[in-house]
Amino acid sequence: MTSPTASGIVSNRLPADEVSRNFDDLHPPYDPHEAVVAADRCYFCHDAPCMTACPTSIDIPLFIRQIMTGTPEAAAKTILEQNILGGMCARVCPTETLCEEVCVRETAEGKPVEIGRLQRYATDTLMAKGVHPFTRAAATGKRIAVVGAGPAGLSCAHRLATKGHDVTLYDARAKAGGLNEFGIAAYKSTNNFAAREVDWLLSIGGITVETGKALGKDMTVDQLQVGYDAVFLAVGLGGVNALRADGEDKDGVGNAVDFISNLRQSGDLTSLPVGRNVVVIGGGMTAVDAAVQSKLLGAENVTIAYRRSREKMGASRFEQDLAASKGVRLMFNVQPKAVHGSGAAAEVELEYTEEKAGKLTGTGKTIRLPADQVFKAIGQTLTTDAGLKIEGGKIAVTPEGRTSRLGVWAGGDCASGGDDLTVTAVAEGRDAAEDIHATLMGKG
Repeated sequence: MTSPTASGIVSNRLPADEVSRNFDDLHPPYDPHEAVVAADRCYFCHDAPCMTACPTSIDIPLFIRQIMTGTPEAAAKTILEQNILGGMCARVCPTETLCEEVCVRETAEGKPVEIGRLQRYATDTLMAKGVHPFTRAAATGKRIAVVGAGPAGLSCAHRLATKGHDVTLYDARAKAGGLNEFGIAAYKSTNNFAAREVDWLLSIGGITVETGKALGKDMTVDQLQVGYDAVFLAVGLGGVNALRADGEDKDGVGNAVDFISNLRQSGDLTSLPVGRNVVVIGGGMTAVDAAVQSKLLGAENVTIAYRRSREKMGASRFEQDLAASKGVRLMFNVQPKAVHGSGAAAEVELEYTEEKAGKLTGTGKTIRLPADQVFKAIGQTLTTDAGLKIEGGKIAVTPEGRTSRLGVWAGGDCASGGDDLTVTAVAEGRDAAEDIHATLMGKG
């Protein structure tokens, strides 16, 4: 082991081969025979509830039938027409609470058609051939700035490019991808898939990527509107909420999003320092990803501490069960009160909570857990409002993605109204692009 960066936080807790196995693909891909067998379970419902449950409205019965008939490339095009990031969504979508939850097979037998894995099989097959199924329309002469190269921005940029517009895609980070590249657990996106999917998407042409450019720091909406015919903002949520607990400034207390980002960009997972006793504060997907990956890196004791009940937890039951299966302890109805230790975290003090008349309150009873590393996963915030109307802490938008400023649209996590899911962001970027196109071409 190396010297601790904070008390108890060290690297090389596990041998390299064990870490490599721990971060293997969460859901191994189907081979062609397995895909056909899985597809054969679909009833091809006329009024398919799975389509209604999909935020991007993919024609699921059609693409599954196309897999059954031996044309996975056609299935991929059916998927990608609605969701250009269908490959990543197949890996990270909470299908257990979306399409698969309402599958008739799930209702009748308790075992749905594995729609997510079938979607991955189709899109991976097409991408492996280096094929891009779409072409650009004739040039329109219109220029659009898309700020934020995450799922919403990429989806918007691609749809606009297919319409013949020229797009400049800005991002504050050193590479494109957003949440898919920096914020998803490594075992959900193996073999550098997120970056490969971005490269494949950009092969449509007409999209120029400029990284290291942040809204509010390197450019303003005013400046963008001078140089472009329309602006789409997909800047995400860059700020992290504070614990508001004594001692959160101690060494060993950090943001779960930073931990996940560093892990995703690491060339050697064994070099990442992790605590012996890790406590993650929060109840969403980020909390689960941070907790599970801490365990996979060799942390001995990992706890997720969530202030409300299991039923209120943002992470799906599948994600909760995954965490438990990896040895993560889940605690409910507890909130952080203080982080104790001399300079560095040694314990976290949690207060038990209860709900009275729908309001969460502390009971005054507390418990202390050993914690040399504490991760905050309690939500993120906008880093700039860009001078636009704000609603619920996010940029206010219409169903089409229009903001309070003429010529400016927004979508993804930074915009009001949607779930903070990759698939929802893709849908919002796609729909905003259609509205931008209609407006610029005099049809909106």
